[in-house]
Amino acid sequence: MRTLIHDVRVFDGVRIHECRDLLIEGAVIGRRAPEGSSTEGRAPADVSVDVTVDGTGMTLLPGLIDAHTHTFDGDLAAALAHGVTTELDMFCLPTNLARQRALAAARDDVADLRSAGTLATAPGGHPIQVMKATAHLLPNPWDALEPFDTPSSPADAAAFVAARVAAGSDYLKVVIDDGPTDGTPVPTLGRDTATALVAAARSAGLRTIAHTSTAQDVRIALDAGVDGLGHVWSDTAQGDPELDRLVARVTEQGVFVVTTLAYFEALSVDDPGRAARAAQVTGALHRAGAPLLAGTDATPFAPRHGDGLHRELELLTGAGLTPLAALTAATSATAHHFGLTDRGRIAPGLRADLVLVAGDPTKDVTATRAVRGVWRRGVRLAG
Repeated sequence: MRTLIHDVRVFDGVRIHECRDLLIEGAVIGRRAPEGSSTEGRAPADVSVDVTVDGTGMTLLPGLIDAHTHTFDGDLAAALAHGVTTELDMFCLPTNLARQRALAAARDDVADLRSAGTLATAPGGHPIQVMKATAHLLPNPWDALEPFDTPSSPADAAAFVAARVAAGSDYLKVVIDDGPTDGTPVPTLGRDTATALVAAARSAGLRTIAHTSTAQDVRIALDAGVDGLGHVWSDTAQGDPELDRLVARVTEQGVFVVTTLAYFEALSVDDPGRAARAAQVTGALHRAGAPLLAGTDATPFAPRHGDGLHRELELLTGAGLTPLAALTAATSATAHHFGLTDRGRIAPGLRADLVLVAGDPTKDVTATRAVRGVWRRGVRLAG
C-alpha cells in the first residue's frame, strides 16, 4: 500500500518545508529525490501509488507524542483520534499494562504505548492515596488497586529495578513527593533510596524520570542524578532568586523537563496561582535552554487523552515558546530524550506515524486541533 500526500506543508520535527509530496510505503515514510535536486521533497516519478491525498493548505506533522500519561481502557483510542500516535505512560500496574500493550501491538486504530510500569514510591506514598480515592470511578477498579512493590530503603533498589526490567518497563519513574502541595502529607523516598534507585536503573540501561512537586523535591531529584523531571515545579514565581538558581542547575545538568501545564490548569480550581507559577517556571526553563517535552499527565478524568496535548501546546506558547518550539517539544524532542529513534520526525525509513492538519500550526498552534488525517504505522485512521 502506497499513499501519496500531495502538495503539503511539512513540519519534519525540526523545521518547515513548503509544498512537498510525501510518500507512505507500507508502515514507513518512503524515499524521495536526492537533496538539492529540482524535485527534492517530491515523490519519485517511477513510483506508483494506491491513494493520493490532497494536502493543499494543510500541514503534515510527525505523530504527536504525549510525554506523560496514565493509560486505562479507551485512552489509547482517544489519543490517536486527536493525532497523538504515542503515549508515554508514567505508571501502569501489571494487569492493566499487559492489556494496553497487547492492544497497542495488535491494532493500528489506537496509539502506541511505552510505559514505566510500576513506579518507585515509598510504602504508603504518592500516588497510592489518589488511586484509592478514584479507583471506583474506573471501568475496572482493579486497574488502580492491584498490589505492587514499594522500595523502602537503598537495599531494595537493585531488586526493585531488576523486577522492572523483567516486567518490560521502558524507563523508571521515581516519586519524590511528601504531599505538601496537595495538603495531605504522605511518606516519601529518602534521598539515599532515590539515589540508589537511579544508580540501579542506570546500570540496567533505564532512563529515570522523577515525579516532583516542589523546588525542594527537584533539588533531591537532581542530587540523585535523574535524567528527567515528570513535571515543572509550581512553588516558585518569576523574580524569585531560587527559581533562577534551580533553572540554572536543571540546564547545567542537561535534565529534560516534561511540562504538564494542562495538569496544573486542571488543578487551578483549588489553587489558581499554581498554574500561573508553573507557566512562569516553564518560561524560565525555556529561556535558559533546558530541554522541554510536551506532556499532559492525562488520566481518564482530566486532562483528557489526546485533546489534552493540544491544550498543552497552547499553554506552552502562552508560557513563551514559539509554536515551532512547542511542536518540537511534542515530537522530535520527546523522541530524542526517550530514545525513540524510529519516530518523532518525518524522514525516509521512519515509522509513518503522521497527522495532517488544516492550516499552519507553526504560526498558530491551535491549528493542531483541525485534524484531517492520522496515520499509525502507515494505516490511516478511519473517520
